[in-house]
Amino acid sequence: MTSQAALPPVASTAHAVEVLADDVVVHRDVMIRMRDGVRLATDVYRPAVGGRPVETPLPVIMERTPYGKTERSRSEIEPEMKQPMTRAEVAMHFVRAGFVVIYQDCRGRYNSEGTFTKYLSEGPDGYDTCAWIVEQPWCDGKIGTMGLSYAAHAQAALACLNPPGLACMVLDSGGFSSAYRTGIRQGGAFELKQLTWAYNHAKESPEAQNDPLIVEALEAEDLKSWFSALPWSEGRSPVRWVPEYESYVLEQWRQGSFGDFWKKVGIYAEGSYDTFPQVPVALLSSWYDAYVRTTFDNYEGLSRNGKRPISLIMGPWLHGNRNTTSSGDAYFGESATIAGNVTPSWLEFRRRWFDRWLKGIENSVDREAPVRLFLMGGGKGSKTEAGKLDHGGRWIEAACWPLPETEFRSFYIHNNGQLRETPADAGAASLSYDFDPSDPVPTIGGALTSGQPVFEGGAFDQREAAQFFGCRHPGLPLSARRDVLSFETLPLEQDLAVIGPISVELWVSSDALDTDFTAKLIDVYPLLKDYPTGYAMNLTDGILRCRYRKSWEHPELLTQGEIFQITIEAFATANLFKKGHRIRLDISSSNFPKFDVNPNTGEPEGRGRTRKIARNSVYCDVIHASRVILPCVPVEHLRDLRRTPSEEPGW
Repeated sequence: MTSQAALPPVASTAHAVEVLADDVVVHRDVMIRMRDGVRLATDVYRPAVGGRPVETPLPVIMERTPYGKTERSRSEIEPEMKQPMTRAEVAMHFVRAGFVVIYQDCRGRYNSEGTFTKYLSEGPDGYDTCAWIVEQPWCDGKIGTMGLSYAAHAQAALACLNPPGLACMVLDSGGFSSAYRTGIRQGGAFELKQLTWAYNHAKESPEAQNDPLIVEALEAEDLKSWFSALPWSEGRSPVRWVPEYESYVLEQWRQGSFGDFWKKVGIYAEGSYDTFPQVPVALLSSWYDAYVRTTFDNYEGLSRNGKRPISLIMGPWLHGNRNTTSSGDAYFGESATIAGNVTPSWLEFRRRWFDRWLKGIENSVDREAPVRLFLMGGGKGSKTEAGKLDHGGRWIEAACWPLPETEFRSFYIHNNGQLRETPADAGAASLSYDFDPSDPVPTIGGALTSGQPVFEGGAFDQREAAQFFGCRHPGLPLSARRDVLSFETLPLEQDLAVIGPISVELWVSSDALDTDFTAKLIDVYPLLKDYPTGYAMNLTDGILRCRYRKSWEHPELLTQGEIFQITIEAFATANLFKKGHRIRLDISSSNFPKFDVNPNTGEPEGRGRTRKIARNSVYCDVIHASRVILPCVPVEHLRDLRRTPSEEPGW
């Protein structure tokens, strides 16, 4: 999408000026008028002398958030801190480095006016805010954007419209490449984190904040019980007390095929890659984040012409937890944090990025490795004092993604449960199971966010436990279920590094009009003293709704007995499978509550109240050679990212 046409002037009303320190002042609740007349509440932090703002034009750093411009961001925490910094504290850090800092409440959230419709107002509102900023006497014409998750989506949305002044970006764990492919839907299925997010944040809506009874009604709902009564519908959901939230989430759920709805600014940066402003972009995410695919799609799409500097960092954490050493039940070591390993601190990473691209300071940012990844694995495999699996890992660097030395190797499934690099014989029998939508395979960790209190992400032994929603047999491994097909390699004879995108090609059939197939890649530990029955650690997973086997745009129901090929695109990963470990691939037809459960009836998505047990089959003969394709990198080719402060520029 090209630049917007000229807009009518935007203006602000009277606002309070607060002196935070002799050298920092903030203009509170500057109400910036958007093109439709709605006003968005904005805090402007400026350098000061003796409590009076300096008049020198300076570059601006902006974050637009739905989570409250004066609230703490849980991710603004460094390893030595006991609690996250306030946004004012973060702003003061950058103001003292010579920037103006702006935080703005998104439309319909906190102090801003208007109606909240998740994601879809952020492009125009971001553009209009930039247009207002560059007209202010304290702005030198350059704007850098930052922010985690939704604030990253808001950045990508405004960049798709080429706003005035945009000079660089820090997209942290978000910035939809295509929300249809990851973030709202995935493989045609609906990501149920959208339900938990809507319920949790409806409490902060203007309706709820103005009526205590609405808050009480929301808090009285049993969200876990509501997850047993899917799909929701109008007036039949725990968010019915705030209709605008119920309305947008039902629309997302029911928009099954890829059409105009999914090509809107705010949820489809892919459509603007060719016209995206040529500004430096830093991309950050993690292997157990919901935005792995978004991050790599954006890296690849924005790298096409080679004209913009791009930095890519991927850690082993959960969503936004960049300074933690564990994810779920796995411990990755003290080197797992971004602070002290990739950069002195997250604050300093951003300050150096903005110094280089907003001020033109030569600080070597553009000479650092463009791709920095945490390679999980290599740990002791014992249980830490905190009760977590010591999986270990280390940082590596590369010139591009996928890594230049990558060899894509095929591992074929066999009907005896083996996973081998040679296909099965011509007469190999298929494997069948009954998929009952009323008894779905429970989600045990994975690349998830915003799922509380129903589900949680991270690395876990793939074994049922009471902490996971839907588990009926605590202690039983998922591989023991009749509707889970597990395929393992023999114990590896040497270490194997798998780094890159994961693709699973299956030949399948079903007696249902529609059904799903899921795939999960697992690192299987040998028997150890601390884990007498071993440990099966999930790395990545994916799903495909079969009505989309031929096209995302034009779904087709199935024909009974038809054998067809599907491709499940699991998120990329980076893991060192140690000698003696096994690579495992689990195939099934559900992963709930990460994804909505296919009722197998072919009914319109988000509306099916009836269910059917499907007889699903997976084929593995030489003609129908189902396989997982793994990106393997020779261990000796991996370049460690191990520098001391004296070796790293800017430390």
